[in-house]
Amino acid sequence: MPTGLDTSHTSSQKDAESTCSRQYWDRPDPVLVVVSGPSGVGKDTVLKRMKELDYPFHFVVTATTRPPRKDEEQGVAYWFVSEAEFKDLISRGELFEHALVYGDYKGVPKKQVRRALASGQDVIMRLDVQGATTVRRLIPDAILIFLLAGSEDELLGRLRARRTETEKALERRIATARGEMKRIPEFDYVVVNRDGQLDRAVETIAAIIAAERCRTKQRVIHV
Repeated sequence: MPTGLDTSHTSSQKDAESTCSRQYWDRPDPVLVVVSGPSGVGKDTVLKRMKELDYPFHFVVTATTRPPRKDEEQGVAYWFVSEAEFKDLISRGELFEHALVYGDYKGVPKKQVRRALASGQDVIMRLDVQGATTVRRLIPDAILIFLLAGSEDELLGRLRARRTETEKALERRIATARGEMKRIPEFDYVVVNRDGQLDRAVETIAAIIAAERCRTKQRVIHV
């Protein structure tokens, strides 16, 4: 008995869907994600939580001349190097980007990023706003995410909780944060990291990456 169902069309549609699946899912191009934002919004905390949850990304470790805080391990949050070592990396062209931030040098090693992308891994790096815009200039297809605290009061509370700076230094950071937030339109996404909702911020970033890997026109990253 006729069913009114065009089975040949259905079969062709399934074949097309299978082809699309192979094209866009079996070997999607890796993406380069930059998580940025003002000091105190929780960039390190968010990426640390993503690592704890075993997200399959390569998390870039930034080199810095800043002295380690008491709870920071070498090679985990940062690679801590001397100013002389850092300047040697610059002279040899071994840094993907670098900047002088609050009197300390920070930079991303090129070799680390290239190796991860070549392996097919999505790469996530955390950078200050200045560094993020540098990456956008060098790699237009990089995905830039601007991380925010729930409010300015939350941001100030987090900075004070560090107990590492004077009140004057905190005021300077807040003023800098206000200026940096004016650059949000230069970014692709905004994610709010509210107090007590860390996992929600993490899930939002993971969802952004998943959506980007579903694009019909894949981003192409050249480092």
